[in-house]
Amino acid sequence: MLNPFVFGGAGLLDELLGDPEGWPHPVRAFGWVIARIDQARSRIGSVWTLRILGLVLALGLPLAAAAFAAGVVGLCGPWGRLAELVLGAWMLAGRSLRTAVRSVAEALDAGDLVRARQAVARVVGRDTAGLDEDGVVRAGLETLAESLCDGVVAPLFWFALGGLPALWAFKAVSTLDSMVGHREAPWTHFGWASARLDDLMNLVPARICALLIAAAAGSVPALRLAWRDGGRTASPNAGWVEAAFAGALGVELGGTNAYDGVAKEGPRLGDPRRPRDPALLREGLRLAGRVNRVAILMGTLTMGAIHVL
Repeated sequence: MLNPFVFGGAGLLDELLGDPEGWPHPVRAFGWVIARIDQARSRIGSVWTLRILGLVLALGLPLAAAAFAAGVVGLCGPWGRLAELVLGAWMLAGRSLRTAVRSVAEALDAGDLVRARQAVARVVGRDTAGLDEDGVVRAGLETLAESLCDGVVAPLFWFALGGLPALWAFKAVSTLDSMVGHREAPWTHFGWASARLDDLMNLVPARICALLIAAAAGSVPALRLAWRDGGRTASPNAGWVEAAFAGALGVELGGTNAYDGVAKEGPRLGDPRRPRDPALLREGLRLAGRVNRVAILMGTLTMGAIHVL
């Protein structure tokens, strides 16, 4: 198991620095590889060839990422733990998630709805040009909720469980899912393995994340609504986190979104006890920060206790 000081140090380094704008990032390299292979996919017509190629990519890229991370740590010799700390922090996204959504909150606080729509368009896939203030706030809150698992808690979970190789492998899987793991054509057959592997690797972290949200907020309704509404989404994991986040804030998330001009009705999670206004988005940002810090603290203490025993 990972050294607790490496784990805690990586988490704190991410909290302090995040991802400085303009710096290179391994996820961009993953994206470049995936995009090149996706171009080759566009020339394949056989369903089974697409499924096999998708399976090879879903397994091959994470294994290559894990091998690279392990190799770097091995090459660093006595400085291996420092490499784990720095390369681990590089793959954590607790601060960068909040930074992205904070720009939405700042635009709303300034009364600039146009700029808020532009800011939220950078973090969601839905149509944003026609969103009112309520819609922008909901989009920002849902981004925080959705990303708390696969962007914050799950990377910390795999980092703690399997060290730097497991963290890098998970981030490769997460990138694959976001780029090709779609039910819609043309990725239906090519992305199936990436989507299923992402579901599997988030299965335990999503439930842990719901518990962490409840703990960070001191909220019993977060647990109750995660249990009540967690199974409403098509994803086996997303609903648990979003419902817990909605319950902690006393708000309803989900509903109708438009994609390329086509409205799609999604499940509604939580209860509409509070209006979705800019102040609520700020509260959501503070909660996301507490969840990240509680996850780092709990992980560090747990690993420290295991090392002592």
